[in-house]
Amino acid sequence: MGQIHLKNVSKDFGNVTVIPPLDLDIENGEFVVFVGPSGCGKSTLLRLIAGLEDVSGGQVLIDSNDVTSLPPAKRRLAMVFQSYALYPHMSVRKNIAFPLKMAKIPPDEQNQRVEDAARILNLTDYLERRPGQLSGGQRQRVAIGRAIVREPGAFLFDEPLSNLDAALRVGMRLEIAELHQRLNTTMIYVTHDQVEAMTMADKIVVLQNGMIEQVGTPLELYRTPSNRFVAGFIGSPRMNFIIGEEATRHNAECIGIRPEHIEVVKSDGAWQGIVGVSEHLGSDTFFQVNVLGFADTLTVRAGGEVDLKYGDTINLTPNLNNLHRFDRQGQRIS
Repeated sequence: MGQIHLKNVSKDFGNVTVIPPLDLDIENGEFVVFVGPSGCGKSTLLRLIAGLEDVSGGQVLIDSNDVTSLPPAKRRLAMVFQSYALYPHMSVRKNIAFPLKMAKIPPDEQNQRVEDAARILNLTDYLERRPGQLSGGQRQRVAIGRAIVREPGAFLFDEPLSNLDAALRVGMRLEIAELHQRLNTTMIYVTHDQVEAMTMADKIVVLQNGMIEQVGTPLELYRTPSNRFVAGFIGSPRMNFIIGEEATRHNAECIGIRPEHIEVVKSDGAWQGIVGVSEHLGSDTFFQVNVLGFADTLTVRAGGEVDLKYGDTINLTPNLNNLHRFDRQGQRIS
């Protein structure tokens, strides 16, 4: 259970097409992340799968069944939103059990499912508290628990961590990934944060203007981005892009090189530049370097103990095995 296939699915709002016709296959048990900038259509695509938006064309298939015209309640999907949407006057236990109560599940079974979900999410000690007595991360776990008890064929997450601070986001990211391993259930996760996508996904779907730019594993997208958009979106810090004579020398309109694939050398480097602003992150240091003859500055990754300061002259050598070449349209050459 949990296979989801989109066949020629599109979405129009009036005369505006926000999702041009697309195909997508999500296999049972996969953790798939939809990622892209704001307005790229990732949440709309998730809502089409959930049935919260009507498709303008095409088919939505779940486990080979055409559910295109079915309401959300008939699709056996559970959705977790950015907003926790908890009932403040109810205990955690009652919040988690609420969808079971609406479905008229027998009380004994309700209680067993709630206890099981609470154990999985480390909420057992909080079942009698109200949402106002919980942290943001705990409230999000309650919202996830409410989805778990429904025993859905797939979970749909719409930017569930956006309301949390940085430390909580990291912790919840790990908890959701661990939850996927325990439940072995299909999960589709929407985020604009490519770090979340890279660290959580089995498969990433990169979207731009409603269109799928590339589908692949995190390492596939990192190592062989299909175009300049994907190359610039996946990876932190972003890939450096170089045009002009240096690109022409490599038989390309544009070349790309990641900060971690540029080596700082003592002398005789392929490129020479002046160190600008740097970011010291402990184990790593990222330098902005103004390279002679380049239109844009480069970001270079070095060790945390490197002894370079603003204004220093620096010699650099790119790892040519990790050089990416793009044509005039931004498509990958090699």
